[in-house]
Amino acid sequence: MNHPPAKRGARAYRPATQLVHGGGTRSPFGETSEALYLTQGYVFDSMEACEARFKGDDPGFVYSRYGNPTVAMFEERMALLEGAEAARATATGMAAVTASLMSQVKAGDHVVAARALFGACRYIVEDLLPRFGVASTLVDGADLSEWRAAMRPETKVVFLESPTNPCLDVYDIEAIAAIAHRSGTLVVIDNVFATPILQKPLTLGADLVVYSATKHIDGGGRCLGGVILGRKELIEGDLQQFLRQTGPALSPFNAWVLLKALETLSLRVEQQSRSAARIADFLSDHPLVSLVRYPGRADHPHAALVKRQMSGGGTLIAFEIAGGKPAAFAFARELQLIKISSNLGDAKSLITHPATTTHQRLTPEARAALGVSEGMVRLSVGLEDPDDLIEDLAGALGVLDQQGLAAE
Repeated sequence: MNHPPAKRGARAYRPATQLVHGGGTRSPFGETSEALYLTQGYVFDSMEACEARFKGDDPGFVYSRYGNPTVAMFEERMALLEGAEAARATATGMAAVTASLMSQVKAGDHVVAARALFGACRYIVEDLLPRFGVASTLVDGADLSEWRAAMRPETKVVFLESPTNPCLDVYDIEAIAAIAHRSGTLVVIDNVFATPILQKPLTLGADLVVYSATKHIDGGGRCLGGVILGRKELIEGDLQQFLRQTGPALSPFNAWVLLKALETLSLRVEQQSRSAARIADFLSDHPLVSLVRYPGRADHPHAALVKRQMSGGGTLIAFEIAGGKPAAFAFARELQLIKISSNLGDAKSLITHPATTTHQRLTPEARAALGVSEGMVRLSVGLEDPDDLIEDLAGALGVLDQQGLAAE
């Protein structure tokens, strides 16, 4: 065993306490802050002890590609937060997505996924899996009849993100999971936009939940990471074997950064969500903004589902500027405080143009089908004072108005 079990009573604590104390393993020095174990390997007292460790007869760490004390602390804390039996960390969010899918399928199997996916996720489903004989079908994630029609006897995994990137559509996880489970199919949810603070997919029927820890979990733009969570038999079965043999291991240093960042995750997400709600209201009233998508607003197309499935609207806003790509680019150039970056979930507010970044590999027709227009921008709201952010947005929109670039 490479990951020590959770301490007795740890699950009784509420989430804010788990984020500070969960998954703590102290060395004999009794340090206050969690220790950083920068090591590739471990020393054994004897060849017999080494043999027992490798066979799994003796609990402990074997090699840091398999497991590491700092990484294990991060995994345990994430599992406590998510309400999962087990977790495994990966080097990046895309490593988590890839491992969660590829570990569950073989040639001849079939995957069903929502059409609205982050560009790299769609590549895995549409291009990579078929190279290994795994067929895939993309569906409208909001249309339950399409999910039902797409299921086959050989369907092994259903995959979706909710809210989606970048249009912030919200799908009925519980209903989709019920459809999948009727045919014995696993459900994998990318929960990165909602964060574990605002949505709990495992309670809605998901089997595995994946995160890019690079986003809100780090929250400071410092390092890459990913994590996969779920039932113990799934995590410690084919998934663990896949991770061990293919090697997308999270570095102990990055695990330590993420572990410390978790201490403030709920505070950050709650503040960013409050700011995002205010900013979405401002944008919805602006004459140069033709569309605003924010899950916390009553005019969101899936508002009733959001209210039932999530505890908040989140930190992301998608909005369209009348005038298409030229107006969107000109608007971004005029921003003084909000930075242009394809990342999200950062303490700094960041804006990107999905059609030319995260979804640029899709055809114009595919982007249009998803609602990713040339005038759409995605705003990740940070920890700045929301009044400063609103003033920055208003100033940039004001320049567009003066120049007449946002005309229909």
